[in-house]
Amino acid sequence: MVASKITRSAATPEWIDVGASAVLRPNEVIRFDQGDQTFAVYRLADGSVHASDGLCTHGRTPLCNGLVIDGQIECPKHNGRFDIATGRAITRPATVELTTYEARDVDGRIRIRIRGF
Repeated sequence: MVASKITRSAATPEWIDVGASAVLRPNEVIRFDQGDQTFAVYRLADGSVHASDGLCTHGRTPLCNGLVIDGQIECPKHNGRFDIATGRAITRPATVELTTYEARDVDGRIRIRIRGF
C-alpha cells in the first residue's frame, strides 16, 4: 500500500492512515511509504500493531521482505534482527536501532503516528 504525500507541520505528530487492518495478519509485516520515507508496519501474534523505519539500519534493505519471529523482525539480507516493539538491534550485523512509531488499529484502519508529514 502506498499513501499520497500529506503536508503537515514538522512540529506536530500526526496520525497517518496506512490502510485497512484486514490486510495485516498476525506475525506479518507490510511496507508503507509516505513521502520519501519507508515504514514497516507489523501485527504480532497477540494482535498488537507496531511500526518502525522500514529499512534495515545495516544494509538499507526493506524490512517488509523479512520474517516476523517471536516479536522480532529479521532482515532478509544479512539476518540481523530487531525488537519490533522497541527497535533495539538484537543480532549482528545490525547494531543501530530502528526508530519506532506509535501504531494503532481503530475502526478497521491501521494508523501510525509520525512527525513531519
